[in-house]
Amino acid sequence: MEELKKLMTELENKIPNQELLNPLVSKSSVGWHIEHTLLTMNLVLESIHKSNPENYKRTFNLNRFLVFTLNKIPRGKVKAPRMVRPEENFTTDSLKSHLEKVKMNLEKLSTLSANNYFEHPFMGQLNLKPTIRFIKIHTNHHINIIKEIIESKS
Repeated sequence: MEELKKLMTELENKIPNQELLNPLVSKSSVGWHIEHTLLTMNLVLESIHKSNPENYKRTFNLNRFLVFTLNKIPRGKVKAPRMVRPEENFTTDSLKSHLEKVKMNLEKLSTLSANNYFEHPFMGQLNLKPTIRFIKIHTNHHINIIKEIIESKS
């Protein structure tokens, strides 16, 4: 949980750079990556909270195996699902609002069963521990892109 809080702080610290863009690194701005990451986290956390642990079924999934073995998401291989694609009209205030919502949703994780789950479009059902691991991997993926954009502008 502490690692997730550190990642949230790192995202929050990047908000002042939200306008930065480097098409050689990503077609999207720093703000887009922050917004996408926060939208994803909120969707995942809200989904896992609503899930019924009795419906969780453990199955092998090659995509999950590869992402979890490599501990990273390959760049440019998957397009973000529509529901977690940011609108271009986000602001500092909207980013901070999403960040606060994520923090509240993270606090609720301790109340969940080990078999509450999130249904990932490519990796299938992820129960609590793998869901947390996915959030970390996904967030780090976007933080690395954000850092690369910022460093290219220095």
